[in-house]
Amino acid sequence: MTAEGYRVLDDQLKQLKSVERPSVIAAISEAREHGDLSENAEYHAAKERQGWIEGSIADIEDKLSRAQVIDVSKLSGDQVKFGATVTVVDEDTEEEGRYQIVGEHEADVKAGKISIASPIARAMISKEVGDVVEVNTPGGVKAYEILKVEWK
Repeated sequence: MTAEGYRVLDDQLKQLKSVERPSVIAAISEAREHGDLSENAEYHAAKERQGWIEGSIADIEDKLSRAQVIDVSKLSGDQVKFGATVTVVDEDTEEEGRYQIVGEHEADVKAGKISIASPIARAMISKEVGDVVEVNTPGGVKAYEILKVEWK
């Protein structure tokens, strides 16, 4: 994953541990004070939320412990690799697109970040400026020309 992706996950983990977890513990405590737990909807909702928070914490901790962090700013070269920001042009519509190739959990198409496992990223890997890549899409095969490869 990229260093930015690692930072985002780490921030989420801190939020869950320092804000969300204490909040749900307080909600459970307050709901217990209302009496019979078997018919207490607030208690059951808080316990369900606690389970979700603890599951999220475990998931993020697992991802961070297994992460291989790559500092994209220290990479260079003409070939498209993980972390590269690639500018392409659709050969049919002449529409330009700019994408950074990131880890699967970092992907956000609206922000221009595509997963290394996506069809377009897989097609671009090891290609250079001027190369044309063909991508199978639900609407048929699309051809993109690589205009620029950047490392940010």
